[in-house]
Amino acid sequence: MTKGKDSKPHIGIYGRRNNGKSSLINRLAGQDIAIVSDFAGTTTDPVKKSFEITGFGPVILIDTAGIDDFGELGKKRIEKTLASIKTIDLAILVITENTFGDFEKSLIEEFKKTDTPFFIVHNKSDINLLADDSRISIISQTNAKIIEFDTIKAENYEKLVRLIKTTIPESAYKTPSLVGDLLSYGDIVLLITPIDIEAPAGRMILPQVQAIRDILDNDAVAIVLKEREVDAFLRKTKITPALAITDSQIFTKADASIPRNIPLTSFSIVLARYKGEFEHFLKGTPKISELKDGDRVLSLESCTHHVSCDDIGRVKIPRWISNFTGKKLEYDVVSGLDNLPRNIKEYALVVQCGGCVITRKQLINRLRPAIDAGIPVTNYGMAIAYVQGIYERAVAPFVKTSQSSVDYL
Repeated sequence: MTKGKDSKPHIGIYGRRNNGKSSLINRLAGQDIAIVSDFAGTTTDPVKKSFEITGFGPVILIDTAGIDDFGELGKKRIEKTLASIKTIDLAILVITENTFGDFEKSLIEEFKKTDTPFFIVHNKSDINLLADDSRISIISQTNAKIIEFDTIKAENYEKLVRLIKTTIPESAYKTPSLVGDLLSYGDIVLLITPIDIEAPAGRMILPQVQAIRDILDNDAVAIVLKEREVDAFLRKTKITPALAITDSQIFTKADASIPRNIPLTSFSIVLARYKGEFEHFLKGTPKISELKDGDRVLSLESCTHHVSCDDIGRVKIPRWISNFTGKKLEYDVVSGLDNLPRNIKEYALVVQCGGCVITRKQLINRLRPAIDAGIPVTNYGMAIAYVQGIYERAVAPFVKTSQSSVDYL
């Protein structure tokens, strides 16, 4: 399955083989984007398709292999089907012929583990309608909404779209502001963006672009400059920005250049508050000071990228944490949404990147095993700020807006 790199709502289609999952996707898309066959097991690995559902908007639909697959290959397909649940915002469980048993119950248990909202589609209703006793039994076991559907005539299409709208979490398609709650009309925000060997040729990195757009959407002014221009800019213009946002790698330089009366944070910390587990990051970051010799640290990159000789997640952060603690530490790095190389309980700390290319749901589920196991979690920017001695200043702009977080500093 292609790793999550799109912030549009993710909707997964689940059920047994030959229940019409792919036909349902094609009907929602209004085009043949999923392979349909009379033979069970046509869909193998989960497949992501991006398109617009008429009456709802752009989405990513995930077509999955049947939960009742068999054999060694089938077992692997089921594992990938179950793994995809961690990446979605809404699940649609497809059943047919009044059949609801252990396969369906196992899927629902997985939905509940990840707090994934779901509803049930009784498909192929042109062949068999859902019997009253089946409906009563399913609702009593799941408390789920059920809709009849026929992918041939699609008579309940509008009802299906309405059910998607009312079931999917609002946070999946309504984007909150990155820094809008910190700004007033006409405020100036200084964006400090170094151009180094890790910067992509001819363009800016995604968090920087997202920040610029968010500032403009909030009727504020974005001024973008490199770190070596900051001192001269402030001296010549006499401008006092309402906020300064820097690349985390140059936190120390930015801290020295930006006067103390100007709030300062980083792109990574902005993203941590925007889509991560910010209060858990606030709790977990100071645990860096408690690391011991032999502890293992897990670094989670949400994307795959060209690795430079001075890569932030693989080289710089491990070096900075090791130097700060003075301890001999072991590091693992996992890219995308790949499986972890070892049990989460073997780690003393998890360091998550900003997560600019994945959804909030994907990031939260990525961190959930560590949080549930009591493993401290932090974020690239917050970890860098902490080991460089400017942590309180870096999180202060957001702690002010969250009274429940004050006690963590």
